Amino acid sequence: MADALRALPARRIVAHVADAARRWNDADFPPRVRVTAEIERRLGYSTPVVEYALDRLFFALRAVELEAAIGAELGSVEALDGVVERRGLPAAWARGVERVAIVSSDSTIGVAVVPAVFALCAKCDVVVKDRSDALVAAFFSSLADEHAAFAAAASARPWTGGDDPDEDALFAGADVLVAFGGDDALRAIRTRCGIETRFVPFGHRASIGRLARADLAALDDALADRIVRDALLYDGEGCLSLHALFVDAAGSDLARVATSLAAACERVALEFPAGARDALPTARTAAYRNLAVFRAAGGSGAVLRGADATLVIDPPAEDALPFLPRVLPVYGGDDDAIVRYVERQRLPVQALGVVAADADAVTLAARIGAVRVAPFGSMQSPPASGHHGGAARITDFVRWIDTA
Repeated sequence: MADALRALPARRIVAHVADAARRWNDADFPPRVRVTAEIERRLGYSTPVVEYALDRLFFALRAVELEAAIGAELGSVEALDGVVERRGLPAAWARGVERVAIVSSDSTIGVAVVPAVFALCAKCDVVVKDRSDALVAAFFSSLADEHAAFAAAASARPWTGGDDPDEDALFAGADVLVAFGGDDALRAIRTRCGIETRFVPFGHRASIGRLARADLAALDDALADRIVRDALLYDGEGCLSLHALFVDAAGSDLARVATSLAAACERVALEFPAGARDALPTARTAAYRNLAVFRAAGGSGAVLRGADATLVIDPPAEDALPFLPRVLPVYGGDDDAIVRYVERQRLPVQALGVVAADADAVTLAARIGAVRVAPFGSMQSPPASGHHGGAARITDFVRWIDTA
């Protein structure tokens, strides 16, 4: 139970988390070395891709970012320790709930770590249904090395899914249940929650990019590399992967962009090579590419290759996104075309990749329901203090006790 954790000041908990994360920043830290190999085996990613993911995860867990996120949502970090005065509001205590359960994602590396960290900062008892690489369990062990209170408050168990009496009891007894996965899996998990369990689902979403007409003059090798990196990392399997790019151009201008991106694929593949692939996605990728080649032979669109990546230019707008490894559809069209496509496909959008996160980009994000606007090259590096999926970071893990 989290009794020992509740006795610690919240700022001290944050400091312990940041110290543990700092050790995980070292690629030679023995637990990280072991987990890296396990993630490679489970997901088939290459070592540079896994190392990149772990760097992005643990470098973000800094005390200043965690405290900023907590303060922004609760008014102060001290609100987690007891009653605080709040201007224009009742004095209150943001007391953490008793039990938080978290179900990890199948593919996104370490996605359960950040909500677990914020739940621990709220002094909750946290149980994570971990994946076979045991990343969360290994990080929890590092937290226990920092302070014994974490050993009792944070635990990770293998994820089995399906009918499991222990999982049924865990889900039914949780005050908050955070779950990552597809729609069917989330529906199944939700039916196992208690009647008053606060269910926080994160379903599969897509991210798209936009090159406005004014951006085309800025398209150099560096920008092309940033765009392609967002597309190729994690073989396009993450919610923050670039799944489609819209370019406000046509004809020779669109062809020039595509050629630049294909050359970037050659460069980025050297930095982040593909890992092992299963036969089924490999076959689906080949079928998608062959159909695009057939259309191109008939004068509709084009297909370009760069290393092991495929760019499909102007595929049919009525077709759904392929979500295939290292495949990037590139559409010609302006912001209105993006809106029409998202509405037609009923596409849940996570991030909008842009050259600059200016007012026009934010307006477009609002029109398509995106919850993050990110410059190309940073789509896969969300800050820990940001709002994953547009949701709060710590608010779901507390219940306010007002004193007036």
